Amino acid sequence: MFAIRSLNSLSNYFFGSSKENIVELPSGQLFLVRPHSIKGYSELLFKDSAAYIRRTGQEFQYQLVIQRAYEEGEAELLEEEGAEDGAADGLSDRDEKTFLLDEEICLRVELKDDGQVVLAWRDLSGDEEDLFEFVCDNSVRPETGTTFEAIAAQCQYERKYRRSHQQATERELREFSFEDEPAIPEASPLPSPVGRSPGISPSATSLNRSINDLREPSDYEMARESKATATPPRATPSKAPMKQIEATPTKAPTSRKAPEQVELLANEDAELHLFDFQTGTFVLQDADVQAIVTEVGNWKYWLQISGNTKQWLGQEVIPDINPVFNFEYKSFIFNHYTEDGSAYSWLLKFKDRETMEKFQEGLMQALWEHLNQTKWQKAVKDADRDYVMDAFNDLVIEDNADDEREREAAEEDEEDEDDFEDAHDGQRQEEYDDDEEEDEVDLGRDADGNVNSQLAVGAKSDRSFVVRGDKIGVFKHTADNQLEFSTSINKIATPKGKAFAPTKIMLRGGDKDMVLQREGDPNSLYRMDMEYGKVVDEWKVHDDISVNIFAPENKFAQTTDEQTFIGLSKNALYRIDPRLSGNKLVDSELKQYVSKNDFSAAATTQQGYIAVASNKGEIRMFDRLGINAKTALPALGDPIIGLDTSADGRWVLATTRTYLLLIDNLQKEGKNEGKLGFEKSFAKDNKPQPRRLGLTPSHVAQFQHETRQPLAFTPARFNTGVGKEETTIITATGPFIITWSMKKVLAGRKDPYSIKRYAEEVKADNFRFGSDRNIVVALPNEVDMVARRTLQRPTRESIMGPPETPRRSKGTRGSYLSRNEVVNSPY
Repeated sequence: MFAIRSLNSLSNYFFGSSKENIVELPSGQLFLVRPHSIKGYSELLFKDSAAYIRRTGQEFQYQLVIQRAYEEGEAELLEEEGAEDGAADGLSDRDEKTFLLDEEICLRVELKDDGQVVLAWRDLSGDEEDLFEFVCDNSVRPETGTTFEAIAAQCQYERKYRRSHQQATERELREFSFEDEPAIPEASPLPSPVGRSPGISPSATSLNRSINDLREPSDYEMARESKATATPPRATPSKAPMKQIEATPTKAPTSRKAPEQVELLANEDAELHLFDFQTGTFVLQDADVQAIVTEVGNWKYWLQISGNTKQWLGQEVIPDINPVFNFEYKSFIFNHYTEDGSAYSWLLKFKDRETMEKFQEGLMQALWEHLNQTKWQKAVKDADRDYVMDAFNDLVIEDNADDEREREAAEEDEEDEDDFEDAHDGQRQEEYDDDEEEDEVDLGRDADGNVNSQLAVGAKSDRSFVVRGDKIGVFKHTADNQLEFSTSINKIATPKGKAFAPTKIMLRGGDKDMVLQREGDPNSLYRMDMEYGKVVDEWKVHDDISVNIFAPENKFAQTTDEQTFIGLSKNALYRIDPRLSGNKLVDSELKQYVSKNDFSAAATTQQGYIAVASNKGEIRMFDRLGINAKTALPALGDPIIGLDTSADGRWVLATTRTYLLLIDNLQKEGKNEGKLGFEKSFAKDNKPQPRRLGLTPSHVAQFQHETRQPLAFTPARFNTGVGKEETTIITATGPFIITWSMKKVLAGRKDPYSIKRYAEEVKADNFRFGSDRNIVVALPNEVDMVARRTLQRPTRESIMGPPETPRRSKGTRGSYLSRNEVVNSPY
């Protein structure tokens, strides 16, 4: 099962950290197995526990640590007993067992026939062939065991040779695989005939400790203490082969048959590679394939990969294939979906740039025509085609700021490492609520099925507001960056008493007011007075023009007493002034289009410039209301579901379902050099170069392999605050929170994003106002404030690892938005 070389990057990450525990097996049972003891074959020491490799205070010294977890009430009882034994301070042997990580204990890992991972090592103070065994829960994946053993070997190498494992060869590390050790025996607590002395047939009652007796030391433990100082005999190594964990390579699924061709768009030769989930690498499948893109009718298109002897795959060309072109490596990476929803990641490597460009043009034409249901050659101008192509390239930034950007990105890497270590140290030191049982909340859904749906973060009040059906939960941001439940606003209703669940919300007037919209009422908005917790006004905007979207007058209007704000229908852009009598739409600042633009999102800058996006994928930029757009960017075809801008207007951030689009809005040459696209139009042959921010296809495949959910981003946002620079972007998909570093994106780094996984789908997310350090997250039945530094680099382990469950800190009841707190709490 040795996989040292494939884990170098992972181990570098672990070993580069000074945090105490560097790798773990999160859950399992600890047994002591004694094949030749009359006291019993197997003894259960810890019913629930975790295994760690821990750094010590000495260089090149590590410990194997098994730490026990307690059931409710068990820890308190043992604490009382520990006080009597003089072990009340710190962890006793009942809480934690430690072993020096030395080659003498012959640590190894096996995968049993039933898929269970088992860790075993010698008991040096016991009899010959006595073993400790850590039997992992079934939730622990085989590759996690592989990682644990690989890093254990690196630690043992460092102890033996007193130098970094990075200097070791694979052969030197294999010295610590202990392949000649006997196979690990079963650790069942039931009596076993293996190794039993002749004539002895002890019963299960006399030879095995009951789980209910865990609080008392066993007879064997007391007997063992008396001979702990004796020199233990070394077992003679057996030549019996040990069963290794062998990761099953990812196999290509059966190919689907290609539909009948209407038109051929591309047919190019390439190499075909498949992403292997176990090793995290692309593995060559066929050195000579044809990559064929065809139109199959009714605005549908097909990608077929054919080898000389077999059909490898067939895939409809849709946005979910997540296409990424990298011209530096002449490669195209994409996702492929089987009929059962399984996701795979493939790579095509082309012989030269010209071949790749021909394939790219055919594939992008197919994707664009599928989305826009219009012929590419007829509708898209040459300059606009470059814009569309650039959006799907894996960009390499080429300007004079490269070196400075890379330096800043490298500095941020160091800061991230420090933050990660500090965050996890803080988690270990965190105090939890002593009376948590009393405060326990019911996380079940409301009887009517309502869950958290929307989030608004205050700019002046330091509060967060979470919509749940016809209720709003109010949470205070504490000085130690936690959430504390404040109150709930129940039974939201119109001034005429008609209850409703808000479909859109926006804070205004220094967080004193909230604008609400009611489903089925597209021509009106409602004002809630947040001090009274009551809807006090209904604003009729217009008899014939609906309000599909509304946005603040400017980026920081929420912090002021500004009364007006921006409204959009499908085809109109206008100002809303609640102070007007009658309808609130300002006629003099109405821009209405005849064509069906299908507006879908809007955002404003600090100066009040306006960006508007559509379901066609277009982006328009205005310097004021009532006029034509100064800049109109071509449609990529994917509907834009969210839009944000930097305060100064330099950056525009658009969200589609499967990727983000970051646009540099500053003109760098020509007569309008130094102007923003909001102020002056870009020249027709000088469109801004978009940066497509997406997850790598291999990470997308891992996400969907793990969650069985399609990619679906929430509207992405910059961190924001008056006088604050935008440094980070946040969004979410499924149970994952994702942040992008602006410095790393602009430096062209291949690892610009970090993730955090929750146990449930993330419904809404945003930064705390004025900071990029803390994130407010709304889950279906919980609300959490999480430190950005706790997000991790996306690796196979962090994506597939155990989900995060929000926990309540001492004195804070705000980590959960429960029925007791939000639904039923009196205002």
